[in-house]
Amino acid sequence: MKKSSLEMAVGVFVIIGLLCVGYLTIKLGQMELLGDNYYTLYAKFNSATGLKPGSNVEIAGVRVGQVEDVILEPVMKIAKVTLKIEKGIELDDDSIASVKTSGLIGDKFILITSGGSGDILEPGGTITETESALDIEDLVSKYVFGDKKNK
Repeated sequence: MKKSSLEMAVGVFVIIGLLCVGYLTIKLGQMELLGDNYYTLYAKFNSATGLKPGSNVEIAGVRVGQVEDVILEPVMKIAKVTLKIEKGIELDDDSIASVKTSGLIGDKFILITSGGSGDILEPGGTITETESALDIEDLVSKYVFGDKKNK
């Protein structure tokens, strides 16, 4: 009788442990189980250097979504970025999406500056006003080697 109650306690403990590991996996992996709290927008950049899936999308320093995908659009040879934005956030159609760096040599993220048109971007819409990432290497090489274009 004592042996079966000990085995039952160990079994319950193992099940609780597995449930905790499953919960942490879902939370840390930022997965959604029931429904999707996001809608999709697109932005096209001349350069999306350093931007990767999972990067933050922020408005005024507050995380409002994440980058879902970064692909090369084959016809125009520009980067097409898929953004997942939280459903409660509405963006004007003249909003500006910029690739920024957190810190001096930190990760890249998308900063969205709200527009003032009053026309709301529909899910699946495209942010037309974009600013690509500042290329530090290009600036340093222009400073060190001089700007060859103006000579």
